[in-house]
Amino acid sequence: MRITALETLRTEEFSNVLWVRVHTDEGTIGLGETFYGAGAVEAHIHDTLAGRLLGQDPLRIEALNRVMTDLPMAQASTGVEYRAASAIDIALWDLFGKVCGQPVHQMLGGLATDRLRVYNTCAGYGYVRSHNIRPVDTWNIGAGEGPYEDLAGFMGDAGALAENLLESGISAMKIWPFDPPAQENRGLFITAAQMKKAIEPLEKIRKTVGDKMEIMVEFHSLWNLPTAKKIARALEPYAPTWYEDPIRMNSPQALAEYAAATDVWVCASETLGSRFPYKDMLERNATHVVMVDLCWTGGLTEGRKIASLADTYHRPFAPHDCTGPVGFAAAIHASFSQPNTLIQESVRAFYTGWYKELVTVVPTIKDGYVLPMEGPGLGTDLLPEVYQRPDLICRRSEL
Repeated sequence: MRITALETLRTEEFSNVLWVRVHTDEGTIGLGETFYGAGAVEAHIHDTLAGRLLGQDPLRIEALNRVMTDLPMAQASTGVEYRAASAIDIALWDLFGKVCGQPVHQMLGGLATDRLRVYNTCAGYGYVRSHNIRPVDTWNIGAGEGPYEDLAGFMGDAGALAENLLESGISAMKIWPFDPPAQENRGLFITAAQMKKAIEPLEKIRKTVGDKMEIMVEFHSLWNLPTAKKIARALEPYAPTWYEDPIRMNSPQALAEYAAATDVWVCASETLGSRFPYKDMLERNATHVVMVDLCWTGGLTEGRKIASLADTYHRPFAPHDCTGPVGFAAAIHASFSQPNTLIQESVRAFYTGWYKELVTVVPTIKDGYVLPMEGPGLGTDLLPEVYQRPDLICRRSEL
């Protein structure tokens, strides 16, 4: 079997999502995805990677992953090069599963459990739908219609939102009320009034549902270390489950100092590319929960290595998802195949909303748990309507 073509697809409407289709001479096609900077990733795939991959055996996934990430500019980052490699790697695993007639989680070692608990990231329908992703500016509250505008929900009445989530069986939620003051103050300081306002959602959750709801707090790497520690101390009475990316993830020493200053778990980080920065964080006791985004960190090949590395340090694994539908499916397969998976991120405004406009199958989430994907490969594909969209941009490199 040989790779005969690399095809990329993106749309104007879902401008951050890029799909990759790996074609073979036997007719089997693998589907992958990455998120953000779609045009730049597309260019790297066709201008750089196509020449390295066309004609190669697609089942030599480990070797091809090394070919894609051995470039001088593709070393331990989540930049264009790693996002391109991630998308193609996911497509290769999808193709591998289809060739063998098995789900990707089986190809990764089989199910480690029969169902996995999910938490709801409280984004809305229009969240990060625009070309550039910036805190607050791309929240797009009210940009879509539906029952799960959860971003407006947590900013308005987080207690009522928590009740609603519990009614559907979801007992963990992630919010990011500290982003507005971080952007206003460039992450340098927070005023007493800003602190009080940002804490309000946690107060409302605890007042309304008590400890029935777990709260994950996302900080998007926006704060300096002294202010991040100040916020951590202020939130401790509300017993958050974890603090996610409180500072920029480029200093294991600084994150270790942060972790030592609070009893709340530190979760890190969707922004890290490859297993090597995770090793640095783990060696410094800087993180308690290891989070990866498979669309950014090197795909399923690197993601499972990071999960095993976390397990070596007795840390749980928790894949990130606030991106596209194919990446979500890949994360589900990875989560089910790893024995140390703690919980899977999900966004109900996405998997009940715009994901269904793009793919044939979305993962089944019931009573707060996600079930394994069925069918060969990832178990999902792009809908036929995607190929007919007037805003579709398609590029193809052939052998």
